[in-house]
Amino acid sequence: MSPLPSRFIYLCLHFLVLYFQLQESQQSTADFTYYIENHTRNPDDLSRKQVRIYQLYSKTTGKHVQILGKKINANGDDGALLVVETETFGSHIRIKGKESEYYICMNEKGKIVGSLDGKRQECVFIEEFLENNYTALVSAKYKGWYLGFNGKGRPKKGPRTTQKQDAVHFMKRKPKGQVAPLEEFPFTTVTKRTRRARRLKHNSKRN
Repeated sequence: MSPLPSRFIYLCLHFLVLYFQLQESQQSTADFTYYIENHTRNPDDLSRKQVRIYQLYSKTTGKHVQILGKKINANGDDGALLVVETETFGSHIRIKGKESEYYICMNEKGKIVGSLDGKRQECVFIEEFLENNYTALVSAKYKGWYLGFNGKGRPKKGPRTTQKQDAVHFMKRKPKGQVAPLEEFPFTTVTKRTRRARRLKHNSKRN
């Protein structure tokens, strides 16, 4: 029998390499898709959150948003603290009163209410940063419906709000006085300096 032509052998090896590359690519795509689906399906369990504490100053009332259980208004004095939970993906946030622990939510009629269950989509808002340095908060579930307050500090219904209204313009302010660092930022940043200090401490213990 005559030996196989070298060109034929080369083509066989080439197709074999392509086959394994295709298999690996499909596996990677499947793994990545599975990862994304799980993170978007269970953001509360799998996403890393950042917790911030600040005051939300209302442009219309000149006071701060406060959450008094189920009732919410924009007549709070300086010191009305809010706990803002920011998820890893995007600028989706949940806002609750530091003392009351009730979340700001918007129901299907656009009414602003307080709720102890902040995991519902009705309690998620998206931050929109405006050109006038103010921030607007639009409902993540009801598109185009904003968190807003009238001149008396009472909540406006979502369908009656637009981004251009002063009623939906807020300014984030630092808390009055000092806040414990671990309470405001629960995750510690490790720098090159801290790594070096840890190595020196570890070496001294060994010696």
